[in-house]
Amino acid sequence: MDRVQIAKRLGRPLVLVGLMGAGKTSIGRRVADRLGWRFRDSDHEVEEAAGRSVSEIFADFGEAAFRDGERRVIARLLEEPGHCVIALGGGAFIHDETRALIKDKALSVWLKADIDTLMERVSRRDTRPLLQTDDPRAVMETLLAERGPVYAEADIHVTSPDATHEGAVLAILEAMAERVEAQG
Repeated sequence: MDRVQIAKRLGRPLVLVGLMGAGKTSIGRRVADRLGWRFRDSDHEVEEAAGRSVSEIFADFGEAAFRDGERRVIARLLEEPGHCVIALGGGAFIHDETRALIKDKALSVWLKADIDTLMERVSRRDTRPLLQTDDPRAVMETLLAERGPVYAEADIHVTSPDATHEGAVLAILEAMAERVEAQG
């Protein structure tokens, strides 16, 4: 049986965590396609539930309200029947209650990337509320320093390359297969 077939037997959702620009959505879609699973992006799901963009939610209600809605959406996604890959917004895994829920219900993967790769990727769009500042690189460096130890609590760590995502996809599938094999 190949690694994809073994990984499909995981029996839990797969949740991708990491900083904005790490490739959670792009890599998550590819992993879901390989597995034949559904893909969900928590930021998109929050926007659908709220009827407004993440930037608008931050501006109108603040980060605390956004995080509360985000937690509820993630809880719903983790309870959906069938298999899925969920890409989280960069701050979701940082919150204790959300992280505990993910640890209980899913297999988490930290997609890591170096600061230059992250900055190159996030500079392509201006929709990141936390980067609406005079020095977005300083913000990203601070976020990496603060969030890195929490992201390190994820079950699996994979480096998101600056070129193709295929290496990260294969590393995730391999780690999933190893988990399934270890479960017996």
